[in-house]
This record gives sequence, structure tokens and C-alpha cells, in this order.
Amino acid sequence: MQNNTITIHDIAAALKIDSSTVSRALNNSPRVTQKTKERIWAKAEEMGYQRNVLASNLRKSKTNTLGIIVPRISRYFFSSAIAGIEETAFEAGYNVIICQSLEKLEREKNLIQTLVANRVDGIIMSISMETMDYDHLEGAKKNGIPTVFFDRHCDIPGNNNVLLDDYKGSFDATQHLIAQGCKNIAHLGGPKSLLLYQNRFNGYKDALVQNGYPFRQELVFDSRLMEKDGAEAAQKILGTNTEIDGIFSANDVAAIGAMQYLKGRNVKIPEEIAVTGFSNGPTSAVIEPSLTTVDQSGEKMGKLATELLIKQINSKPKTLSPETIILEPSLIERESTRKKITNPTK
Repeated sequence: MQNNTITIHDIAAALKIDSSTVSRALNNSPRVTQKTKERIWAKAEEMGYQRNVLASNLRKSKTNTLGIIVPRISRYFFSSAIAGIEETAFEAGYNVIICQSLEKLEREKNLIQTLVANRVDGIIMSISMETMDYDHLEGAKKNGIPTVFFDRHCDIPGNNNVLLDDYKGSFDATQHLIAQGCKNIAHLGGPKSLLLYQNRFNGYKDALVQNGYPFRQELVFDSRLMEKDGAEAAQKILGTNTEIDGIFSANDVAAIGAMQYLKGRNVKIPEEIAVTGFSNGPTSAVIEPSLTTVDQSGEKMGKLATELLIKQINSKPKTLSPETIILEPSLIERESTRKKITNPTK
């Protein structure tokens, strides 16, 4: 007989006792003596019995499973957030199902339906670049499944969020370029449909204006911020009439793509063009020159999102007030911006 077909009835037959007694013993019921429990546990182990945890949890209307949806697992920020989520979930007795939308709205919709159908206890997600309306997110809510959004703000009333202060991070990065003597700073931005990239753009723009520099739309290059997008933006930058001497990219991936292109054209970084990114992925520290960037605290964000979700799950049937946690960004200064210029003049 195969191990995975062993049932409590098989154990009961082998021990010549009632199956109800076996069931109680396997659930550690006080109605069964310790001596009988140990006898039943030993026989269950000997026969290779595996508890059907899923069926047991479903009877209790709880699966101890969390659904995770991220745009791309390959991005360092999301992989580090998943590490924080998994560690915190495991410590609290939860398993996780990890899904990636690949920045596609339709795929995101299907993933939510799948997680709801699998009766997860809660969902942690970062929406795709294509997500501009949120009707499909109501499915989880209608099924009583709490959701926590992280990194990318989702403008739904009553949301639970764990976010970074993207505006401040971008303001600080642009301010740093200005302090290094940069006067004509380009911005590699993401889709403005996502509030995250709108906030990063606003931080860049306001830092320019507050320092007395004009904002110029022609120095903004929006894309999906892949490495090739950064390279294409750098090509356009070199083709402009403006002598651009600084680049603030809304992520590290595009920043690195731009740096690689500039280096291929013998542009000196940071002497001719200084570059900052956003994320602080591992590549940013080892590329030559190393990339100045804003640390996104992915693992910490994942842990906080999981703690917030579990708190919401455990509050049932009473629903807690929605909560938004904002993390403080920090600028990591490296060689890509160290021009060693003090008190720059305009």
C-alpha cells in the first residue's frame, strides 16, 4: 500500500480500535490517554501516515496559506521582499504561494482569481505597471480575504499599505546631484499611471525648482525601466542639444543600462555625467563605477507587510481599521556621483 493512501481507518484496523479514537489521538485530544496516543502515533509513523492538512484547515475555514503577487521575481527588490515575507510567514505558521504578474494586467487578474479559488487566508501584492483600475481586486475583498499592498500604492479606500516615501527618496537623490555640481539633470522615469513613479518624478522636479533650476519636460524619458530602456534613454541624452551632466533614474536597472551605454561611448562617469538610481540592488555596488542609489528596504517592507496581513487575518470576524506604513528612504552614496565639487555655482 502506498504511503499517501494510508488513512485513519487503516491505522484503526491495524490496532483493532475505533477510527474515532485514532482521529482524536492524531489531533492530540485530551479525551485519549497519553499511553494510547503514543501507541497510535507510533503506528501512524510506522505506516507512513500523512495528515491531510489542507482538508483539516478547510474544515476550520483556514488554510494557513498566504498568496504573494509581485511584478517580477527576478528584480532584486521583489526577491528581497519575498525573503522577508517568507521568513515572517513561516515563523507565524503560514505557507506562501508566490506568483508573478510579469507587469501584465490580465495575468494579475487570473492570479487573484486562482488565489481566491485556493482559499488563501490573505494576499500580499505589488500591482503591475498596466493596473490602472482596481475592479479585479474586489474579488478577494468580497470573499473576506484581506489584502496588503506594498511598494506600489493602490488608490482604493480602506487599503492596507506598506510603502516607501518615494517622493523624499527622489528629492534627496536629485538634491545630491545638485550638490555635486550638476545643473542639467535628466530623469529616467516609469509609467506615470503608477503613483510610485509619479511620486519619484515629483521629487525630482521639486528638487530642481527649489534649488532655482528650471524644470524641462524634454529632459524626462519615461519607459518600463528595463536595462535596454536605460541604454536607449542615454542614447537620446547624448543626442540632445543640452549638455546634460546628471541622470536620476527611477530604478537601478535603467540606471545601469544608461551607464553601460555611456561608458561604451567613452563618457566619463561621474566627471561628465553623474548617475543615481533607485533600489540598491546588489549589482549597484559592484558595477564600475559603483552606483549611487536610494535603498528601498525590500526585506523590511516584506516583513512589515506580512505582519500587517497576519494581524488583519487574526482580527476576524472583526475587521481592523486600514493601516498604511511609510518607510523612510536612505541615499547610498557611491562613485557614480563623487565629483568632489564643493559649493557649486549656477
